[in-house]
Amino acid sequence: MGTPETMRAVRIAGHGGPEVLELAEVAVPAPQPGEVLVQVSAVALNNTDLWTREGAYGRPEDPSAPSGWRGPIDFPCVQGADVAGRVVAVGHDVDRSLVGRRVVVDPAIYDTEGPDANPVGLMGSERDGGYAEYVSALAARVHDVTDSPLTDDQLATLPTAYGTALGMIERGRLRKGETVLVSGASGGVGVALVQLARARGARVLGISSGAKIDAVREVGAHEVIDRSRDVAEQIRAAAPEGIDVALDVVAGDLVSEGLPLLREGGRWVVSGALGGYDVTFDVRRLYLHNAQLIGSTMHTPTHFDLLMSLARHAEIQPVIAATFPLEQAAQAQEELGRRGHVGKIVMHP
Repeated sequence: MGTPETMRAVRIAGHGGPEVLELAEVAVPAPQPGEVLVQVSAVALNNTDLWTREGAYGRPEDPSAPSGWRGPIDFPCVQGADVAGRVVAVGHDVDRSLVGRRVVVDPAIYDTEGPDANPVGLMGSERDGGYAEYVSALAARVHDVTDSPLTDDQLATLPTAYGTALGMIERGRLRKGETVLVSGASGGVGVALVQLARARGARVLGISSGAKIDAVREVGAHEVIDRSRDVAEQIRAAAPEGIDVALDVVAGDLVSEGLPLLREGGRWVVSGALGGYDVTFDVRRLYLHNAQLIGSTMHTPTHFDLLMSLARHAEIQPVIAATFPLEQAAQAQEELGRRGHVGKIVMHP
C-alpha cells in the first residue's frame, strides 16, 4: 500500500496558549533529494514545545520579544522534535535499503557538516516536526534502531531530553567517580541526566521536591536534595568535599547559591532557565577556583551517535509518564506544563 496524499497534523498559526494548537488535514511531505519520509510511531513532548508555542525564547537584542527557538518562526508550523518511526519512502538519491527500518530522527539543524557541529535550528520549530502522521527528515539525520529492545515510545523520548542531557555531560566532561549535582531532576532532561550520569559511574545528587523525591531516587539518584528546604545546606551535607559538576536546567538563584559549592576546577553546565534567566553571582567564586560556567544547548552529531549506541544496547531505560492521541495535543501540553509527572509524555499519531 502506497503513502497517502494527506495526513493529520497539529500546527500552530501563531504564538499563544494551548488553544493555538489546531488539528489539520495537510499534504504528506514528499522526500526531497537527501531526505527520507518517516511514518511517525511516537512523538515525545518537551518544554521547548511549550516555549516555542508561547514565543518565550526572546532575542539577543530584546529578551522579552516573542520568538521561537532561534528567532522568528515561519507559521503555520507543525510542532514536535522527538520522532521514532519507520522509513516509508526516500528521495531519489538516498539508499532504498532504509525503507522499512525503524529509526530515531536527530532533530537538530546544524551550522556545519562536521561531527562537532552546533545546533542552530530544530525540527518542530525551524522545520516541520512530528506532531503528524508523517515527517520528512534528512537521511543523514535518521539513525537505524531496528534492533533496539526499547519500545517506540521509549525511543521517541531520546532526541531532545537525552540528547540535551548527554550534551551537558560531555561538555561538562563528567568522569567516573565524580560527584554531580542535577537540578530539576524529575523533569524530562533531569531524569535523563540522572540515568546517564549514573551509567557513567558518577555519584548523583538530584534536586527535587514533594512526591517526586522517591521517583528521582528510583531512576538512579544516590541522594535527593529537597528543593523546599535550604538547598545549599543539604548539598554541603551530602558532598562536604564539594561538587565536581553541576548539570543545571533551572538557573536563577541556584547559580549564585551553587557556584561556591563547586570543587577546585569544577564545571557548572547550564541548559535551561526554569528558575529565571536573570542571574547574579559572585564572579570571584569563578576565577579564584578555576571554575567554569558552560552553556549547553542540545547536542552535537558526535553526542547523538553516542546516544543511539546507548539506545541500541538499552543501556538506559526511559520512563514514560503518560501517552495521548495526536488530537489531544493541547491536553498533552497542558499536562506537561503542570509538571506533576516524572518522565516523558508521548503522543501517538
